[in-house]
This record gives sequence, structure tokens and C-alpha cells, in this order.
Amino acid sequence: QVQLVESGGGLVQAGGSLRLSCAASGSIFSINPMGWFRQAPGKQREGVATFTNSGNTAYADSVKGRFTISRDNAKNTLNLQMNSLKPEDTAVYYCHGRRETTDYWGQGTQVTVSS
Repeated sequence: QVQLVESGGGLVQAGGSLRLSCAASGSIFSINPMGWFRQAPGKQREGVATFTNSGNTAYADSVKGRFTISRDNAKNTLNLQMNSLKPEDTAVYYCHGRRETTDYWGQGTQVTVSS
């Protein structure tokens, strides 16, 4: 069983930055893929950034060049550095990971970007 807990969300003005963190209850070494999703009001959950099964990173077109995903296997954390935030980035951000055939989700953290 894996528990994922996000932190770092909040309210920020457009153009600002936030850093999200996802703390896992155990080792994340065997959790692949692992990444961030978001869900805005009235919209479907979408992938934002992820570490693929091969260890490469992948980003949604809408965040390329602004967001950076990183992971620290020693600290069992996954991070998302978000720069140049836009109002359309407003959403609940979820940490996701898969171990073998089981998907795990965090409870989500709210990110609100004001114009």
C-alpha cells in the first residue's frame, strides 16, 4: 500500500511560482510511472507532468517550459516546480503513482492563480 500526500498549493498572482511536493509513505523507487495530474472545475482530470516507465519526463503542451517535475528517491518525494503561472493553471493538483498494476492517488492540493 502506498499513501501519497501533496503539499505546496495556494493562491498566487499570475506570473508567480509555486512548488508542489508529494510525499510517499514508502519507497518510490518501484513506482513508475509517477507524476502530476490536475482537474479544473467542470473539466476532466488531465496529465500535467510525469516520469514515464523508462524514467523520461513528459509534459502537457500547456505547461512545457514553465513546469519542471523532479523526484528524490532517497526522500521518497515527487516535486513540481511551477513558474510563470497563468489563471488557466487554476485546478486541484493530484500526485499519481503506479506500482505493478495498482494506481495510487493523493488527496489533491488546490492551486489558484489570480489575474
